[in-house]
Amino acid sequence: MTRPSGSQRNKSERVCVGAVAGAYGVRGEVRLKSFCAEAEAIGSYGPLWSEDGTRSFEITLGAAVAQGFAARLSGVQSREQADALRGLRLFVDRARLPSLPDDEFYHADLIGLEVFDTGGTSLGRVKAVLNHGASDLLELVSPGRKGAVLLPFTQAIVPTVDLAAGRIIADPPEGLLE
Repeated sequence: MTRPSGSQRNKSERVCVGAVAGAYGVRGEVRLKSFCAEAEAIGSYGPLWSEDGTRSFEITLGAAVAQGFAARLSGVQSREQADALRGLRLFVDRARLPSLPDDEFYHADLIGLEVFDTGGTSLGRVKAVLNHGASDLLELVSPGRKGAVLLPFTQAIVPTVDLAAGRIIADPPEGLLE
């Protein structure tokens, strides 16, 4: 139902598509985690940018490795340089991403949206979109509620996503929000 692409809501400019997990080997390669629905797509979006936009990297994907790919980033020549990039989140210009069918959304577009029940009562805002294997979950937070609530992101429970209005309509199972 969704395609992951990061955790920042920034529709007009860039979307997070991956992160550097650390050095891979001794020749300047990195272990690259992809947040794309098709993991290898991260290599086809053109230059990827640091979050602050001060650095860009051309990506050459290598072999698949645990939780990602071995990859070469332009300008990174040594293990020390690669290791210094650990944790760096990589962004792509939104215009380079493919358009989606009507029932699919980029995670970045859902984060920050307010969620209402079918009666119009606010349930909170989407803090994150998580996926632990079965399906996507919306992590909702709201003032006055201790902790977050995980709302299954299925057509039955979340029948309406209105990006233009900045809201989601949900019909949560009884007892979920108590």
